[in-house]
Amino acid sequence: MAILHQATLTPTKLQLVTSQLDQLGWGGGPVDLIGGYRFDDPDGQVGVEGLIATRGDDAFHIPLTYRDAPLAGAEPYLIVTLDHSALGKRWVYDAAHDPVAVGCYMRALAGAQEQAVLNVYDRAEQLVEVRDPAVVIRVDRPAEISADDLVLVRRLEEDAQDDPDRPRLIAQWAGNNEAVVAFA
Repeated sequence: MAILHQATLTPTKLQLVTSQLDQLGWGGGPVDLIGGYRFDDPDGQVGVEGLIATRGDDAFHIPLTYRDAPLAGAEPYLIVTLDHSALGKRWVYDAAHDPVAVGCYMRALAGAQEQAVLNVYDRAEQLVEVRDPAVVIRVDRPAEISADDLVLVRRLEEDAQDDPDRPRLIAQWAGNNEAVVAFA
């Protein structure tokens, strides 16, 4: 179960995603943040989230991790530090370079880890809602993989270059949209 807090993030997730897309040179203009999915870190320390956003006619997958301290040796993959009004400073990394996230994706592709349930807590640490995710993922052709075989898709295209006979994670969101977000 993912624990979400009623909190203010600075920068916001929309600002974070817009900045990341700008830095990667992926389009211009306004970004629409569709939402995301989460995985539970088995140790309960790292937030693992995949965000889906659109910009113009293009759709993007932004896999992230949230940590309460810097990840040693991962400085090149730090996207931003943000302030979380309930949890304090958070270091946000590209999930493809965070071993906790890589483990989550490997387990998901093997059919051994499901998307996290989103439990929302208030400032008094009281459960206020169980939220339906805006993005739902499912595994197609589950199989164990190695970390070297993991591919996290960033630009979502209807004809993503993956092998349909290999394990893959498919994200689905409003409007009957779906795309492969990870495969091996």
